[in-house]
Amino acid sequence: MLLRQLEYLVALAREEHFARAAAACFVSQPSLSAGIRKLESDLDVPLVQHGARFEGLTPEGERVLRRARRILSERDALQQELAEMRGQLTGTLRLGAIPTAMTVASLLTTPFCERHRQVTVGLESLSSRDIMRRLAEFEIDAALTYLDDEALQGVRKFPLYEERYLLLTPVDGPYATQTEVSWAQAAKLPLVLLPRRMRNRRILDEFFAAEGVAAFAAVETDTLDALYAHLASGRWSSVISHAWLHMFGIPDGMRVVRLGEADDAHRPGVGLVVTPHARESAMVRALLTVAGGAGVRDALDTLLEAHLES
Repeated sequence: MLLRQLEYLVALAREEHFARAAAACFVSQPSLSAGIRKLESDLDVPLVQHGARFEGLTPEGERVLRRARRILSERDALQQELAEMRGQLTGTLRLGAIPTAMTVASLLTTPFCERHRQVTVGLESLSSRDIMRRLAEFEIDAALTYLDDEALQGVRKFPLYEERYLLLTPVDGPYATQTEVSWAQAAKLPLVLLPRRMRNRRILDEFFAAEGVAAFAAVETDTLDALYAHLASGRWSSVISHAWLHMFGIPDGMRVVRLGEADDAHRPGVGLVVTPHARESAMVRALLTVAGGAGVRDALDTLLEAHLES
């Protein structure tokens, strides 16, 4: 049994297609199929439900897949540890982020890459559900997400900042000249918001409900790019996280206004999550060291105050 054969099995389970799995492993499809057949022969069990197309793994295949992911993760951790001992970390940091936290990822990845110049960062936008699955399957090393998300189970959490919410509204809007507005006032405006299946929107709905109102979103979109594209028209308002200012700033013709503040205990926290086994990874240790000195919370608060004063 070779590690390469385990890589073939993991790729096939991920891609669910022989040709795509072969391409992901940079081998021909016959080579991948031969490698998996050799693995089946070595273990003396069928791993793949063989047919004209990929039809899934056998129960034995699923068991081997779980072990294969862990073995390959241990291989990667060993390589990173040895590179660290030589004084030069190498490899790829695989980082996931929910879309609303993607806006601050560069506050971590930039100093990380400056410190570890031989490391490549692979950054993916993922749902919180996908984050848990990818962590459990050793497909990502760490993730940026809401730390109070009910989907997070059995992970270690490292807080980075707490979200603060603002009304982003046209300069000629009814509340643009105020220094602060209530959630009830914001609910009266024509709004563009994220959909309710996203954690950010559910958080906002809780704040609206606390003031006895429900926000109606004339437009719902699951990307921040599309949300800001609508705001640029000058017709719409939105409730945004202050962390989005780092990436998008304030569009021309718009201004931000404070929303009635929750106390610190009720502000949703965002941070890094890793699985308990990740403490053995030199890559994760390096990321957490950088995150500890990045000052994400202070950087975002300073940016917020600068925009409010302007």
